[in-house]
Amino acid sequence: MSLVAIVGRPNVGKSTLFNRLVGMRKAIVDETAGVTRDRHYGKCEWCGKEFSVVDTGGWTSNSDDVFEDAIRKQVVIAIEEADLVLFMVEAATGITDYDAEIADILRKSKKPVVLCVNKVDSGEKIYDTYEFYSLGLGEIWSISAANGSGTGDLLDEIIKQLPEETAEKDDDRPDLPHIAIVGKPNVGKSSMTNALLGQDRNIVTPVAGTTRDSISTYYNKFGHEFMLVDTAGMRKRGKVHEDLEFYSVMRSIRAIEHADVCVLMIDATNGMEAQDMAIFNLIQKNKKGCVIVVNKWDLFVKDNNTLKEYAEALRNRLAPFDDVPIVFTSVVKMQRVMDVLNAAAEVYQNYSTKISTARLNEALLPEIENYPPPAWKGKYVKIKYITQLPTAFPAFAFFCNLPQYVKEPYKRFLENKLRSYFNLCGCPVQIFLRQK
Repeated sequence: MSLVAIVGRPNVGKSTLFNRLVGMRKAIVDETAGVTRDRHYGKCEWCGKEFSVVDTGGWTSNSDDVFEDAIRKQVVIAIEEADLVLFMVEAATGITDYDAEIADILRKSKKPVVLCVNKVDSGEKIYDTYEFYSLGLGEIWSISAANGSGTGDLLDEIIKQLPEETAEKDDDRPDLPHIAIVGKPNVGKSSMTNALLGQDRNIVTPVAGTTRDSISTYYNKFGHEFMLVDTAGMRKRGKVHEDLEFYSVMRSIRAIEHADVCVLMIDATNGMEAQDMAIFNLIQKNKKGCVIVVNKWDLFVKDNNTLKEYAEALRNRLAPFDDVPIVFTSVVKMQRVMDVLNAAAEVYQNYSTKISTARLNEALLPEIENYPPPAWKGKYVKIKYITQLPTAFPAFAFFCNLPQYVKEPYKRFLENKLRSYFNLCGCPVQIFLRQK
């Protein structure tokens, strides 16, 4: 899936456009410049084509903002990683020094750029946009992110310039399951890859972020055959100076989108932190299978019930999608490394399993009869038929007379019943209510 980065100086409307593209108010929008410091990720679909969008902080230099340097690094990384850059400027202020500085970086990057002039709320303001041709970035697109005018034409241009999707998953074995090892920097992803392969395939150092570009490796041992993807590659230590937390998520987006099952590694001594949750949420949103690996378990101070309590606390953090295998490992001491492999293989089997319509109806219709959907304004919902949809991940259609009256709590009940009858451990489940 292609990645589009929105860049520009502060307060030109990047977050407003981001919210419009992803269809939700996810990024904070305020008239104060520099509100966006963290990055936001979302998906946009237009004319049947889906792509990922990343919102970056505003580019500044020589300001009083203590976050300035970190934001500048993140913008550079976003430009480097993106397939297309959406460069936003503002009609009323004209070309500023910051705009010229960003335009210079974009011209050097050789990436496809769509130049978007925001806050063109009326026909008269069109005349203020022509000076932006002098930036040398080609055609300009006038929009108003606040009210949506011009965004359709802008999206048409983005779709036109995005590279064509390839059917293969970055290797010559698209028929095999793809298992991606993802997580924050320095949690042991490369060590895990090396332990599984039995060789030093990737550089491992105590420096967080030693590994960079994703590497796919064919694995065929102990009865398992798949493509193993480490969200990393090799660079010299001297180049490890970017905002690594941001870089890890950018790399994780790509690896997750091309995987069938994701092995999310966390550090036992730190627990499930915000960055780990961000990557877990990406796995969920992309409807991928998941295995949680708690690494460096040998460094954690333990008593008799520690493992059970730790797993329970972790599941509470992951709720409502808590039906996920959790494996406690120490890669350095080679403890339970094979358990990770077995768990990933089992999740892939669950992920790709097809349940017959007869089995579904036989198991679930009696449960639905015993506990039917709540009546809504005196109208009773009757579910008559269930079938699995032909999707890559487990998705089920429940046919009923009034699908619009089935609310989220009852969908959760249906999902729990599905999980109780069929082994869907580690797999996100989608439920659709359809008119019979």
